[in-house]
Amino acid sequence: MVETSSATPVAGRRVETCHPEETARGYLERGWWQPETIPEVFAQRVAAAPDAAAISDPANLAELTGARPRTLSWRELDDQVIDIAAVLWRTGIRQGSTVAVQVPNSIALTATYLALWRLGAVATPMPVSYRRHEVSGIVAATAAEALITVGVLGDRELAGEALAVGEGTLPVFAFGPRVPDGVESIGYPVDIAVRESVQEYISGLSVTVNDRVTVCWTSGTEAAPKGVPRCHGDWLAVAGGVQDGLGFTPESVVLNPFPMVNMAGFAGSFLPWLLGGGHLVQHQPLDLPVFFRQIADHRVTHTTMPPALLTMLLRNDELRAKADLSSLRTVGSGGAPLPPPVVARWQEALGIQVVNFFGSNEGVSLLGAPADIPDPAVRAQHLPHYGAAGVRWTTRLAERTAVKLVDVVSGETVTEIGGRGELRMRGPAVFGGYLPGTATADPFDDEGYLCSGDVFELCGDGGRYLRFVDRVKEIIIRGGMNIAPAEIEGLLSDHPAVAEVAVVGYPDAVLGEKCCAVVVPAAGAAVTLEDLVAHLKAREVASFKLPERLELTDTLPRNPVGKLLRREIRARL
Repeated sequence: MVETSSATPVAGRRVETCHPEETARGYLERGWWQPETIPEVFAQRVAAAPDAAAISDPANLAELTGARPRTLSWRELDDQVIDIAAVLWRTGIRQGSTVAVQVPNSIALTATYLALWRLGAVATPMPVSYRRHEVSGIVAATAAEALITVGVLGDRELAGEALAVGEGTLPVFAFGPRVPDGVESIGYPVDIAVRESVQEYISGLSVTVNDRVTVCWTSGTEAAPKGVPRCHGDWLAVAGGVQDGLGFTPESVVLNPFPMVNMAGFAGSFLPWLLGGGHLVQHQPLDLPVFFRQIADHRVTHTTMPPALLTMLLRNDELRAKADLSSLRTVGSGGAPLPPPVVARWQEALGIQVVNFFGSNEGVSLLGAPADIPDPAVRAQHLPHYGAAGVRWTTRLAERTAVKLVDVVSGETVTEIGGRGELRMRGPAVFGGYLPGTATADPFDDEGYLCSGDVFELCGDGGRYLRFVDRVKEIIIRGGMNIAPAEIEGLLSDHPAVAEVAVVGYPDAVLGEKCCAVVVPAAGAAVTLEDLVAHLKAREVASFKLPERLELTDTLPRNPVGKLLRREIRARL
């Protein structure tokens, strides 16, 4: 297994790096990594527009944590970062320390990450939905030296839960009101002498772009979560690819509803905002009235929405009429198939371009930029094939990333149009290896390509596009024939009676597996298996792919970033 390497110890701690020194040096020499660290990029934003609005809290923050929502300028955000860094430094957090973070999307969360990175420390983010089982496992796996959270979140006392995890031995810091005894409040202005001391400490640090800054965690949809270390260099390479496609500017207003705990939040909003400037508006959890109010109040230009919400808005004229979307220019979506008619209608009827996103914590974040794929119906289901010969893409990352599809049975590279294989890639945005002790299998092949576990189809003239088929582990095998659940889900999501759908396999004594559709019906609609089968037959789908069982449900289980928890669905069957 390729594991992360380590630099020299600092004051008893090891400054972990993410790639071999030779690899990092090569990326820098080729210009594939930028020489600036994330704190240096932040400093550039502060210097460029110190008094411009930089970031806003969720409008309902008071209901969530009891704290008053704020909007800060870049200068004010910088002050908040220094205050947080000073408190952490005063209590022993230093370069090389790892700190667990469980804070909802907010100014506090953004400033916490920037404060830790300014100290040379590592953040290990955790969804706020995690409880003692998950939190204690992450704290142990990373040897976290502290935990940062909030006093309360709704009806949960997160700071109290954090104290219980450490059993009194792990320092806990908390934002907001209702901080219990034994937990140190954070986020308030500190004494000028402490600020000067921490700034003197920071100015003396020796930092490289290969230094670890985060340990995020895989979604764990099919297995125990794995730790994914990332450094300044590869995070900014990922973000640069997204920034090239979306083009955030100092005039952009970005509404972020995805938890800032992994690729979706970091690469979809946070880091491209840091690169391009503008105004970041935080939101969590997804609350439609609050979400729409933030779009209208802040005149949001860019945001992300789950595919189900895109579809629901088009079907619900009354809901859409209440939402002022006139400022929106671009909506990113992914994590599930995008119906081409929905993407086309958003662009043609509403004048809003929907961008197809695909990414993983370990690999490159692919996106179908409108400049690369102008036809919205094509963009809905296709992503750029960075390995296509003779094609120049909008993002510079395309030229720096090697991509191939490998047949999961034969191991041969797929070259025929229509051929399917596992997506494999290598380059400056691909991580260096899992956190030791959290994974058993080597994620790289013999040539150093990351084995993504995702099956794609080679499409378009000259193989210029990739179309997501499904996860390798989620393919349903019925009598020796492969069924990709995502393919069937994409077709069924266009049925007017279907609000959400998941397709999973269930055991069959003769065929091995059969196909079951688990459906959340649209409001007031009735769904039958016969209707769904007829819908697929009308699209001339092969008969072996047709669902042979229907289960109705009020909700589909998902992880904190919206991915289906298929193992839970299968367990119900």
